[in-house]
Amino acid sequence: MEEKNKFSRLKFLEKVSFHVTKAAGSNVAIIFGFAIVVLWVITGPFFNFSDHWLWGISITTSITTFLMVFVIQKSQNKDSLAIQLKLNELVAAHEFASNRLVDVEHMTEEELKIIQKYYSKLSVIAKKEENLLQSVSIDNEETHNLKQEMERELGEQINIVINDKTITNEL
Repeated sequence: MEEKNKFSRLKFLEKVSFHVTKAAGSNVAIIFGFAIVVLWVITGPFFNFSDHWLWGISITTSITTFLMVFVIQKSQNKDSLAIQLKLNELVAAHEFASNRLVDVEHMTEEELKIIQKYYSKLSVIAKKEENLLQSVSIDNEETHNLKQEMERELGEQINIVINDKTITNEL
């Protein structure tokens, strides 16, 4: 029973997050925000532009911003995960695609830079090819020499020394 309540609470939070981010990104929200600021400016003379008048908008915007950061980040995380899953499915489904890239979002930044350098060199090679429709994958046999060259060239960057232990990450 507890697990069902936990699941329903999480589902409720996701629904709230979805609706809040959808509403916050709407034209109505933009108009509402501008209207609040205009109303605040108009009321300035009535409050003699006092500190309380300044604090009112400052506190309101601070609280709104603070809460929206978390709501938007939750929504962004969910959207990012959904996009990664869709891309993983496309990579896994394509027979010539490299399945090493299915879990690329969990690689370190250094590993991603190495793969990016590989694809940059692959792009140069692809531009020289006569057949522009030919697909070339990271696992393609034709690029085996390029991979070996990249491993030699970037080998020093791949070795990471942590606590006097060398950990080798392979491309």
